[in-house]
Amino acid sequence: MILYDFTCADGHRFEAGIASMHAPDPACPVCQRPSSRRPSAVTMAGQADPGPSRDEMPRSWQAVRGGERSTLDGWRKLAVEREKLEHKYPELGGDRRPVLAHEGIFASNPLRVGDDIPSRVTEAIAETKPTTQAEIPSKDTK
Repeated sequence: MILYDFTCADGHRFEAGIASMHAPDPACPVCQRPSSRRPSAVTMAGQADPGPSRDEMPRSWQAVRGGERSTLDGWRKLAVEREKLEHKYPELGGDRRPVLAHEGIFASNPLRVGDDIPSRVTEAIAETKPTTQAEIPSKDTK
């Protein structure tokens, strides 16, 4: 049986199962008039869900109910699935390099492993320096 969408001359719409694509179209169940096949509506079933990100996964013993076995197994399964997804689509993984410095001049743009430290320090200092003479405090001001 193949499920098709039909419409009759009076505008009634219905679905019907027929034996093959060459079988005659059934009569309208409402008015018994001849019907014709119409294009079926496109249906998008569901939505892709990548699951929780690494930032959303538990980071403490209390977050996994004190190590409850089923909770740990559930989170482990989600983590393994997430790793497979990130391996296939690296853009989902984000920047996983460890943060070395995230305070002071690096507060807005953390220093990470592999960064060129001298150039990053120069950039960070340049960003924090006042740019006009009016912004530089006078030595005579008390």
